[in-house]
Amino acid sequence: MEQQKNYQIEEEELAYYKSAYEAEKRKNQELVGRLAASLEEEKRLQEQIDRIKGGTLWKLSKPVRVFIHFLLRTKERITRYGSVKGILRKLKSKSIEKRARLQHGTASFPDAERRKREAETKFSKEIKFSILVPLYNTPEKFLKDVIESVQKQTYGNWELCLADGSDAEHAYVGKICQTYGEKDKRICYKKLEKNEGISGNTNRCYEMATGDYIGLFDHDDVLHPSVLFEYMKAICEQDADYIYCDEATFHGNSIDNMITLHFKPDFSIDNLRANNYICHFSVFDRKLLEGMELFRTQFDGSQDHDMILRLTMKARHVVHVPKLLYYWRSHKGSVAADISAKSYAIDAAKGAIGAHLTQCGYENFEITSTRACETIFRIKYQLLSNPKISILIPNKDHVADLKRCISSILEKTTYDNYEIIVIENNSTDPEIFTYYEELKTHKNIKVEVYEGEFNYSKINNFGAAKADGEYLLLLNNDTEVMTINWLEELLMYAQREDVGAVGAKLYYENNTIQHAGIVIGLGAHRTAGHTHYMVDKSNFGYMGRLCYAQNVSAVTGACLMVKKALYEELDGLSEEFAVALNDVDFCLRLRKKGLLNIFTPFAELYHYESASRGSDISGENAKRYEEEAEKFRNKWKEELEKGDPYYNPNFSLDHSDYTLKV
Repeated sequence: MEQQKNYQIEEEELAYYKSAYEAEKRKNQELVGRLAASLEEEKRLQEQIDRIKGGTLWKLSKPVRVFIHFLLRTKERITRYGSVKGILRKLKSKSIEKRARLQHGTASFPDAERRKREAETKFSKEIKFSILVPLYNTPEKFLKDVIESVQKQTYGNWELCLADGSDAEHAYVGKICQTYGEKDKRICYKKLEKNEGISGNTNRCYEMATGDYIGLFDHDDVLHPSVLFEYMKAICEQDADYIYCDEATFHGNSIDNMITLHFKPDFSIDNLRANNYICHFSVFDRKLLEGMELFRTQFDGSQDHDMILRLTMKARHVVHVPKLLYYWRSHKGSVAADISAKSYAIDAAKGAIGAHLTQCGYENFEITSTRACETIFRIKYQLLSNPKISILIPNKDHVADLKRCISSILEKTTYDNYEIIVIENNSTDPEIFTYYEELKTHKNIKVEVYEGEFNYSKINNFGAAKADGEYLLLLNNDTEVMTINWLEELLMYAQREDVGAVGAKLYYENNTIQHAGIVIGLGAHRTAGHTHYMVDKSNFGYMGRLCYAQNVSAVTGACLMVKKALYEELDGLSEEFAVALNDVDFCLRLRKKGLLNIFTPFAELYHYESASRGSDISGENAKRYEEEAEKFRNKWKEELEKGDPYYNPNFSLDHSDYTLKV
């Protein structure tokens, strides 16, 4: 009976699976039928399109269609760039950049006369460079380019250390190296018993090195002939012990086929933590490596980022040579072509940054990739305490602006320990005083009256004296909070001992950028200007710079956080700048104390600029601005002549969008 029961169960299961199979089969047949019908319909429609495109009417209508497409593209560009004038400015910028690119390729290589002059230059120091190149199955063309670009250096005291981990199928690598080495004794070659990866192979190169300074060079890239000469100048004239330069990515067999030109800022620790902007061509005093490893294998893929973070911490003087002297080849499988080709580099980079931050004493930080690139990072620092923040808002009339500003703070702010101080100055509108009475009902809002003519610096200094907070936040009344954790994002940087002022990312009402950091010397008055000005909110910025926190010379006083103790130590904003440039002047004074100023894109506000006091572009306002601009240029003459360290001298000071000079 039991056996019969089992047979019955098996028959029922077979019947069930047979039924399910038949149902699935019918379903698949229906899908195949629909797919066939769809393909037939697609074929029929394509035949109709081909007949239309082959017809006389289609050919005759081409000018109309071209014109319509032109109008649609123009509309899209106007939306993106704000106006027809904006489009023309962008087209002009592209033309300038195209011409500028030509200056930085082979056209920048030394001619015979310059080569002779550089080769015969007598320096104050005797420096030998050891250039390390780890090899692994390097293509023949790439290998020869690498070796010959070193041989072509105008400065001759170098050695090229080649450690070869190639497999048996690429034995030609060793033969090529040995052939070059027989003719040039400065070329040192070693065949490794096994491939140890980029870190291990580079460390084997280092074991061969006898030079005073170490240079790191990838096996598929190209050096400018004058790079070692320029680095010798930096060593002898500036006592540099860590040096890097600008670089370009190129494709094909010519460096003139440049895809990207990366003109870098001078040493910027916050930039470096978020993004390995230094990268190539790193050269450093080998003394910096005492007691340290060169490359650590646990960070393979971002071993250079780890090494740069460690060595720049020890360096006395990191020097940036603002010339394009390194050419990074983009090819299939290279990081220059696609970071996903080496996805492990992303985790390695996070590990390298994390190790660095831990060494610097930071705890409980978070490192995440940004929308710009998976190896450009957002770092969230732990708040060490819950200090009171005093938000200072100068105001005259403009009740609607002030209401919008304060309502956005009250409704959106997640940070709980703050006070708002509205500094009333010469209002005449009865409506604003009614609103002030309403504000006084809030326990964390007070209205202080400043009597006297308008002077933005004096007004804020007056408000700061009334503040109870450990931190001050200067805020314009024509702003509106967008991100709910804006105060936390500003405070996580302002709390650091090495930081002066911190500024936010501000947008106009049309979602274009009003503020993303300030560059001194930028603009028609050659005082200071905002970078990425009027760029669309969604833009990544130059080399992703709108997507990560970074060091800048100054930030706008429209939203600026600083420790109250620092503010008082500097006697607040300079009252000689009544309307303009007081914020830039304040930031430069912080910088003169050795402090960093930081722009973070993760604290966002709208800024309806000049809604409260008017514009500085015409009449008496223009005259007043020029007077203060002249005062600023005289006060900061030396700094303006040196140029902004967080910009690059290859960029035009006439444009805010990183347009290259020609």
